Amino acid sequence: MDSSSEELFRVAQAGLDTWSVLRAIGDLGDLRQRLSGPRTRFRQRNKVVEAVEAILDKYAASDFLSVNIQEQQKETYRQASRGRPHEGTKYKRSVKTRFDVTWEINAKQLDQAVAVDGVFPLITNLADWKAADVLQAYKRQPIIEKRFSQLKTDFCVAPVYLKNVKRIVGLLAIYFFALMVQSLLERELRRAMEEQGVESLPLYPEGRPCKRPTTRRVLDVFEPIARHTISTSGSDDFELFTTELAPIHRSILKLLRVPISDYRS
Repeated sequence: MDSSSEELFRVAQAGLDTWSVLRAIGDLGDLRQRLSGPRTRFRQRNKVVEAVEAILDKYAASDFLSVNIQEQQKETYRQASRGRPHEGTKYKRSVKTRFDVTWEINAKQLDQAVAVDGVFPLITNLADWKAADVLQAYKRQPIIEKRFSQLKTDFCVAPVYLKNVKRIVGLLAIYFFALMVQSLLERELRRAMEEQGVESLPLYPEGRPCKRPTTRRVLDVFEPIARHTISTSGSDDFELFTTELAPIHRSILKLLRVPISDYRS
């Protein structure tokens, strides 16, 4: 196994994208052939540098490949006049600048990559937290992301076109407060169910049981509830009519510690 093969083997051991490095080396080899061709267009050093940087950027291999560009002066001689050469034939000398590229795998960067292979860093500004606490908080990220997804689903938050940035911030703050109220309602209802030993509530269609009720389901259940106030013109007297609460409504209000009398008042 030659030195370049050994370095690629170390890249594979490091868990790096070996194919990206191999593709970069392949493109560098193609570039080298183009540089050595008789009709090469790379006559200036900056053009060669741009071509090398484009290859390294394409495969994100700049950290693992060190590329050197060599400049060479190639001399060629040509007869000054036509005819068969003889002792007195004169020749014209011309010098052309040619470029070549060589590369090697950066062993230092490779060793650093091997040292951090398999390490999943988590950064926090909570200095008094332990590593296990930080990891546990990170694992809750999908739950938080799912909660914020309700901004686009339940609340239908969409791009707004307001001239003042403060108005946009204020509008999003209102949605955020609504999201907090929704989260707190679900937490209080689920905690009350756990404390009172209630396994489920018939919140789904056809009265099917729901073990983890959401605010959306609670609001849907209370949607048919209506309240009407009838007053007579010229009089301060009025009559109040409220839809009769079903057992499921009473159960939810009891779990949320909301008195039915306050609900009707």
